[in-house]
Amino acid sequence: MRVLTTIAETRRELDRARSQGATIGLVPTMGYLHEGHASLLRRARAECDVVLMTVFVNPLQFGPDEDLAAYPRDLDRDLEVARAEGVDLVLAPSVEEMYPVPVRTTVAVPELAATMEGASRPTHFAGVATVVAKLFGIAGACRAYFGEKDFQQLAIVGCLAADLSMPVDVVGCAIVREPDGLALSSRNVYLSPAERAAAPVLFRSLQAGADAVRAGERDPQAVIDLVAGLVAAEPLAELDYVELVDPATLRRPERLRGEARLLVAARFGRPRLLDNLSVLASEQD
Repeated sequence: MRVLTTIAETRRELDRARSQGATIGLVPTMGYLHEGHASLLRRARAECDVVLMTVFVNPLQFGPDEDLAAYPRDLDRDLEVARAEGVDLVLAPSVEEMYPVPVRTTVAVPELAATMEGASRPTHFAGVATVVAKLFGIAGACRAYFGEKDFQQLAIVGCLAADLSMPVDVVGCAIVREPDGLALSSRNVYLSPAERAAAPVLFRSLQAGADAVRAGERDPQAVIDLVAGLVAAEPLAELDYVELVDPATLRRPERLRGEARLLVAARFGRPRLLDNLSVLASEQD
């Protein structure tokens, strides 16, 4: 495994691999890897000849009230995980390497970014889309692997790759969970023991919403109210939002039909956690 720090040397390595017929798998991360990241690396390893993992805590996606400096970092451990999962190349650039001058060009997907996370964190997705576009430009033709836990992000990344005709196949990968259902997240490390015990309420509430749809509920607002009430009943949870949307447009349908995505965000003390679940309403109902 080679650890690289510059865009130029990363491009040289990938161009050399492609010239020999190799396929490239890209796994962008902000580091502090957990089993969810490892599952992305394993899928990339299984499907591609060369796996590139990036580790970069992107300042553009942090709002003015969000503590960029406090984001957890452990590059040495990240490299151990990458090595164990068979990663070939790791790009771990400095902020100066990625943004040598103040950013003058940004990428935005306003139609998909206006609600949910975009409403709670107005500048977040422009920062995400900009750094992802930059990483796609560095990697070139590849398959890029993202987790479904950040479902709105996944939709935005897929849209920007398609709209800008990037030679990138965006691959969504299933959420990895703890045995009690809590979605794995780098932010889970901030949970106190009591908050950690309370946090699985998100998954249980989503499951209850999905059960209601399976039982015949077709009113999105009714499902949203059910999930919101269950989360709000947990004293340590501060609910941000619950939404039920078409997975392609991220718009709430008037009536459920076919596949939809049920999403929730809530704070447990300091950490703000996200989760989501696919729900399926029978087309015959």
